[in-house]
Amino acid sequence: MKLRKVTAASATVLALALTATACGGDDKDSGSSDGGGKKITIGIKFDQPGLGQKTPDGYEGFDVDVATYVAKKLGYSEDQIEWKESKSADRETMLQRGDVDFIAATYSITPERQEKVDFAGPYLLAHQDVLIRADDDKIKSPEDLNDAKLCSVTGSTSAQNVKKKLAPKAQLQNYPTYSACLNGLQTGAIDALTTDDSILAGYAAQNQFKGKFKLGGFKMTNENYGIGVKKGSDLKAKINDALEAMVSDGAWDKAVKDNFGPANYKNEPAPKIGDVKS
Repeated sequence: MKLRKVTAASATVLALALTATACGGDDKDSGSSDGGGKKITIGIKFDQPGLGQKTPDGYEGFDVDVATYVAKKLGYSEDQIEWKESKSADRETMLQRGDVDFIAATYSITPERQEKVDFAGPYLLAHQDVLIRADDDKIKSPEDLNDAKLCSVTGSTSAQNVKKKLAPKAQLQNYPTYSACLNGLQTGAIDALTTDDSILAGYAAQNQFKGKFKLGGFKMTNENYGIGVKKGSDLKAKINDALEAMVSDGAWDKAVKDNFGPANYKNEPAPKIGDVKS
């Protein structure tokens, strides 16, 4: 009789353990919780210096700093973050499939993207600009790009937009990567490289390029960087709260200085949540 009582008690304990496992034993707690889970997965770029870059020592850049701050406000420490590469063409799909909890990867808020995913932010207002050699005194406006050799990264529309709207006589030079464009700019094979000013500043801030290039400061477009989340996710409001806290406590300004300072990047003030500039 005593043995049966012990067995019944053991069965009860086992049932409770199984119930607890079913409720919360997943290796990855969803980022839609209040945080404190085992892991949160965040999408970033792996190949953009100053913004999102994978290095032998880990991950660094402005987007990484913003994402880390947000994750901490959600209840996750740095060692609970799993970084996942989010290439531009894959971002909406990754969010829709649930591959990541959120994405901070120079992700401009556009009406087309808002049909597929939601955005917190914006957390940075960037502009399309040009990067030129530090001693270049000929290119002072977008119109001065006429007859200049303008670098176009394969698959990018930035240089084509300049040629179509501002400098129809610009000579587009197709290069496979921004790094290749920078090398061409350094040797004089090209005269200017164009993309978002934040991206240009990140490249120019690299040790091997310090002092060699400068931004034109043309502000040809508005690029409102937001943090992408799955459509309908309750993370949007929580991330917005975190971004506001980052600005108010000075962490946002510090992140800008740490990542873009060497390029003398004249950034816009931190944008207000929901203020998307057209």
